[in-house]
Amino acid sequence: MKSAAAQIAVAAIVALALAIAATWHTSPAHADGGASARSQAAAPALDQTLAALQAHLQRILRALSGDDANDWARYWQARAGCDAAAAHHAPDANIERILITLTAAVCAQLDARLGVSAAAYPPRGEERDAGLTLNEPEAMPGYTLLSVRHTKKVYLIDPLGSVAHTWHLEDVIPGDFIRHPKLLDNGNLMLIITRALFEIDPRGNIVWQYKRAGAPVHHDFLKMPNGNILMLVRGLKTREQAIAAGANPEFAPPGLDYDFLLEVRPTGASSGEVVWEWSVWDHLVQDFDPSKPNYGAIAEHPELIDINFLPERRRYPLRDWLHTNAIDYNPELDQIALSPRHFSELWIIDHSADTEEARGHTGGNSGMGGDLLYRWGNPRAYGHGDARDQRLFWQHHTQWIAPGLPGAGNILLFNNGNELTGDERLYSSVDEIAPPVDGYRYRRDENAAYSPDAPEWTYAAETPSDFYAPVLSGAQRLPNGNTLITDGTAGTIFQVTPDGKPVWEYIVPKHYHISLWQDRGAPARLTLGTPGSSPTGSVVNNGVSRSFWYPPDYAGLQALDLAPGSYLEDTPDLLDWARDALIAGDFGERLAGSHYDIYLDKDILIYFKQPCAEEDTRAKFFLHIIPADERDIPAARQEHGFDNRDFEFGDTGKASDGGCIAIRRLPGYAIERISAGQYTDAGEAWRADVELGE
Repeated sequence: MKSAAAQIAVAAIVALALAIAATWHTSPAHADGGASARSQAAAPALDQTLAALQAHLQRILRALSGDDANDWARYWQARAGCDAAAAHHAPDANIERILITLTAAVCAQLDARLGVSAAAYPPRGEERDAGLTLNEPEAMPGYTLLSVRHTKKVYLIDPLGSVAHTWHLEDVIPGDFIRHPKLLDNGNLMLIITRALFEIDPRGNIVWQYKRAGAPVHHDFLKMPNGNILMLVRGLKTREQAIAAGANPEFAPPGLDYDFLLEVRPTGASSGEVVWEWSVWDHLVQDFDPSKPNYGAIAEHPELIDINFLPERRRYPLRDWLHTNAIDYNPELDQIALSPRHFSELWIIDHSADTEEARGHTGGNSGMGGDLLYRWGNPRAYGHGDARDQRLFWQHHTQWIAPGLPGAGNILLFNNGNELTGDERLYSSVDEIAPPVDGYRYRRDENAAYSPDAPEWTYAAETPSDFYAPVLSGAQRLPNGNTLITDGTAGTIFQVTPDGKPVWEYIVPKHYHISLWQDRGAPARLTLGTPGSSPTGSVVNNGVSRSFWYPPDYAGLQALDLAPGSYLEDTPDLLDWARDALIAGDFGERLAGSHYDIYLDKDILIYFKQPCAEEDTRAKFFLHIIPADERDIPAARQEHGFDNRDFEFGDTGKASDGGCIAIRRLPGYAIERISAGQYTDAGEAWRADVELGE
């Protein structure tokens, strides 16, 4: 695959270019001022250009050398260096022209050296409504990790919109959809599903899992520098417990959810030791009942959390009081950021306080224990403002910008907007906040809200309402200053430059329901609502909670078998295919009679009913698969004696032309028998047993 001659040629060119750059810096004319006044004046700018070009060449050389790295990851790493070098506009100097010419010669050899080429891809982006629709030179090359709402697959998309790697988790983890998969530096995935946290290797095997009885892991987690896992966990206080803590009884039924953080050190394949804990419930304030604990003036305690904050404005169940949806860790400050959506705020707490100190109000680097060190976005949550002072609106993905990136130390988030009466903001933005950090604390004028008054940087659409994702979504700062933005409800991932210019865009195809299939996609629920029917608007079946960008030289990519693959948007829509085949009367064999007709075509099982009533679209089906070889039953289901593939019509079905179609793909192993049917709250409605063995 690789050309030895090309490798030698590239190495020689790079060595020559680096030698020229080094010679410039040590030449007598440059060192002792022997050059002309004009060249001396240009020297500082030229020095910067040469240093940058030298860094790009070194990066290219690192990408081209070493056979232990993945070819495609190395290709994109080198290509990023080439693109950066080609973008330089520096002083007119012979030395610079020589280096740029040599760099171009290196880049021209990439295809021959690695045996791969972006030119191998078919053209993408022109007049397309899915997949890669925009790819400008200013875009930052890298791999994008995503999963689609209500699915059980995770995709890694390369810079040109092709699937570079897929994790098939349909038969690995039972339960609901995946939340926030992240690629670790060892090549494994970590993700939340079924109220538990899982680490999955590149082949889809579970290598670690953690769940806590009665306390689901939810929304977010991260791997800390020490290898421990920090996770968001949800607890429930009864109505009586909430009232005893000062909650207004009118707003406490049937209780209150509350969030807490666990830092867990993995100790086994399905175990972990809790080494640190922090809970919202230890840091409350209320001004409702003087006879209860936590009583005080809200405005005098911005470090505490008002248990009765704005309950009359909640449209979600009253128990979903906080809805914290993101956490992040700052190792330099040893602090944690949280994103309580229903408060429309970001919070920062002190991780250096040990667990006992975190329950109280003293200790740690800040001296404030587990109290809030900083909060921003909605001053009325702590009695210091009104609706005019609100800056955040049901935000997501709150995080510090990492060291070494433009804006390092600031906080980046997706500011969703919402439709709640009193703070309507029917558009979204991505905001960068510069917190007033002062050592391990944050400055605030007495009797005032926390600064700043406005974001440091903002992205919004030119017509603000054109960009509106009331739920989901996220953002990430990239090394070149671009920002990756996930418009979750539209299933659209795009990069913008610092001046707000879109330069890369990927749209997840709307016809996918990735959880159904091991190798193909099909449509899921067409919508989770219709515009105007709920405060969260509409989330179509290509919704993406978040996406994450990884540079081509990221260590975790080296463990994956990366190669340009198929395009999601080119995969057939199996539900439409099944519908068309049924209408044409050429689908396959009808296997059994039931409330639904059951058809089988190869490994596709179809439930079909016509006419179809609305209650049929709320159907729940069971599908029990008995393999010819019992060893094919997944380990998690062997106790049942069959491979259970229960599903709901809403997850796998479609209603059109007066008929209902629901589809399930059978597994690839030999099957002796299937038992299919429908169940309701009253029990089994019907059953059809079908023999499939020879």
